[in-house]
Amino acid sequence: MSRGVIYEPESGSESLGQSAGPTRRLELSRGNALTPKTACLFVCTAAAATFLVAGFFAYRGFWPVLPFAGLEIAFLIWAVRASMRSGMQRETILITEASITVQHRSPDGDWHLVFPRHWSRVKLHAPPAVLHPSRLTLESRGRACEVGRFLTEDDRRDLAVRLKQLVGNVNESPALD
Repeated sequence: MSRGVIYEPESGSESLGQSAGPTRRLELSRGNALTPKTACLFVCTAAAATFLVAGFFAYRGFWPVLPFAGLEIAFLIWAVRASMRSGMQRETILITEASITVQHRSPDGDWHLVFPRHWSRVKLHAPPAVLHPSRLTLESRGRACEVGRFLTEDDRRDLAVRLKQLVGNVNESPALD
């Protein structure tokens, strides 16, 4: 799997207020190709090259090029910030003997859901069209939660297999050992 999914076994979960026993922790993250430092370097390099070319044309009398160069860099800054912000999304799935907890953290807000493990099931829904992504959901008693929305298709399939191994089917709870 790529860097988007990390599996971590834990020995107990007393700090989470859940029953003691084996716990499996799955960390899902979008991941960014750029760090804040490299994003700044990228934007500064693009701005320098853009303003160098725009300055040359402004010097030759084509001054209207400068405002468009400024707009171009402003849109580049906006796009890089949006990309960096969306890369901060994280999901943690904690599986204990009794429950499944999904914690979602993003710049837009945090939330968590708890499902009883014995009554839960994992479903990988086929995509509605050829180029659309599949949907991976945890379902229990009429409630559903989509997980791994930001993962690649291969990572989502691998996560579905791993979750099915840990969660099992309804009325079936495999050992977490």
